[in-house]
Amino acid sequence: MNYRPLFPPSPSPFLKWAGGKRQLLPLLLNHLPRQFNNYFEPFLGGGALFFELYSLGKLEGKKVFLGDANRELILTYRALQREPKRVIDHLREFQRSHSKEFYYFVRGWDRGEEFETLEPALRGARFIYLNRTCFNGLWRVNRNGYFNVPMGDYKNPKILDEENLWAVSEALQGVTLFNGDYKELLKLAQPGDFVYLDPPYHPLTSTSNFTSYTKESFSQEEQIKLAQLFDHLTARGVFVLESNSNTPFICTLYRKYQIEIVHANRAINSKASNRGKVEEVLIKGKRGSRKKGNLKMTKESW
Repeated sequence: MNYRPLFPPSPSPFLKWAGGKRQLLPLLLNHLPRQFNNYFEPFLGGGALFFELYSLGKLEGKKVFLGDANRELILTYRALQREPKRVIDHLREFQRSHSKEFYYFVRGWDRGEEFETLEPALRGARFIYLNRTCFNGLWRVNRNGYFNVPMGDYKNPKILDEENLWAVSEALQGVTLFNGDYKELLKLAQPGDFVYLDPPYHPLTSTSNFTSYTKESFSQEEQIKLAQLFDHLTARGVFVLESNSNTPFICTLYRKYQIEIVHANRAINSKASNRGKVEEVLIKGKRGSRKKGNLKMTKESW
């Protein structure tokens, strides 16, 4: 194709993402506030809810703030926002060159000093290429921040979905993209805004902990800080919805809020016997009565 479609299709997540919310979208949409001002998603990942809200027209006329602690992820979103054709051109070359040897060659780029000097479009294409060809679409880094996931066993991985990337770029126009601590981004949230939180989940067991999404971990202490921020936002009249794992620790942290147990298929475990449906929770902030502009949070708002 190699041209920008005049009428791009509705965008969908362009990454395979562990814990992605595409399968839970009907449930998430049932828990949206009826009206809200601006939209915040500080744990962006694959962005399933953002793309769905955009496609449904629910973000028209609103400011959108998307963030994540993963620097390469946000760099990729920015590259698609600003220069999608360059990203697509690089991905086309990756698709032509794909092999086991090429995969490990590209994976090793971040070990070199010149990695930081690579153009954003090339780094973004590398991120997408590795995501589409690595084991289970898992993004994992070691203590040095180097990506270390082995290649997946795919006969014909879809490395380039050009039409969707153009649609993604269109959806990202005017969006504020933030890389860093979620707490900094959420300082901008005002009464009447809607915040969707999808943090790294609290582990279901002591052996299932996965904290290598970035080289910094999301510890139990961070879960407590997130719950405190949840309290602060809802007290100020911000609509807040959170996804997390169904553990006694999480349910205790949010015991004063509405909690709904949902089931999702998860395939991140390396052992096939440990994959399948797992219980998650949706946590909805309490109804408030704060005013912002022409919006007032009432019992009818959710």
